[in-house]
Order: sequence, then C-alpha cells, then structure tokens
Amino acid sequence: MTEIYISTDIEADGPIPGPHNMLSIGCAAFGPQRNLLDTFSANLTEMPDTTMDPDTKKFWDKFPEAYAETRKNMVHPEVGMRLLEKWLKTLPGKPVFVAYPAGFDFTFVMWYLYTFIGYSPFSHAALDMKTYGMCLMGKEYRRSTKRNMPKKWWLKKLPHTHVALDDAIEQGYLFMGMLQEREKQNDPNS
Repeated sequence: MTEIYISTDIEADGPIPGPHNMLSIGCAAFGPQRNLLDTFSANLTEMPDTTMDPDTKKFWDKFPEAYAETRKNMVHPEVGMRLLEKWLKTLPGKPVFVAYPAGFDFTFVMWYLYTFIGYSPFSHAALDMKTYGMCLMGKEYRRSTKRNMPKKWWLKKLPHTHVALDDAIEQGYLFMGMLQEREKQNDPNS
C-alpha cells in the first residue's frame, strides 16, 4: 500500500501532554508524486486541571496573532481526534507521521489519540525531519537545523507562521525536497 506522508505541526501551551494542552493541530497529506493531496486542521479546547507553562506563555506573548488563531472555532479534543481519524481514513494510502521535530509533535498527537479514541491510526510510524536531514547532510544532529539545510530542499518558500496548518504545509514541502535529494543521492547516473 502506498505511504502517504502526513506533515504535522501542533501548537501547545506547554512542553508535554497531560499537564498541558495541544491547542491546535495541522496536517498536510503528501502523495507519492510529492503532491499536496489534502489538509486537516482543528483547534482544541483546553482540558480541565491544566495550565499554561510559563516559558511557553513567553513564546506566545511574542506571537499573539498566532495564539489567537489557536482559539478560533475550537472543538473538544475527542471531537478533534475523531475528525482526524476520519480524515486519515479518506486518504489513498497508509499514513506516515512526519514532523520537525517529531519527538514533540508526535508525543502530543499520540497522547491525544490514545486518550480520546484508544489507538493511533499512525501506529508508531513517525519520521523526524531533522534526523532525516542529518543523514542526508552528513552532519551532527544539533547542526541539522532548518537554517543549515540546503535551499534547494525548500520546494516552496512559505512563511513559518506558528499557525499549525501553515507550518505543516511549509514543512511538508521541505520534506518533499528532502525525498527528492535522497533520490538524487541514490541515482547512479547523477
């Protein structure tokens, strides 16, 4: 079955799920021809007995418009996760979670999926773009940041807005450029 890469970005009010909330999720599905197939986004209500992390509040204070976007048209987290599950099932292949960094975004998404629907449609298929970039560039992990990635990988130059769906699309196109680079590296004629 074809793999569909689900570039995912979340916005949160703290570093870990449970005591903190996933405020927003954005997903951009990319097909085998590196084409954007579809998108999904949801803003989620906060759960009871949670707080905003003080350091995360300082971050959001710098981006008040982006934070305001996370508070529009909110749905309960269970509704959001059921909508995500339903959307993933409409895609023409097996979903692979892709994020930058996957360690952050996947932690929240997995916690919310298991908490509210009891399983993950991704299983444990999560790909970290920074690690992938490290391998392609032959650099140490901490030097494999977006600013050190080759410009040719950015198939579309889109702004990083801290709005989940915008950033999922931006990072999805970057990942498509990374896949293109891998194919060139593996091509014996290049």
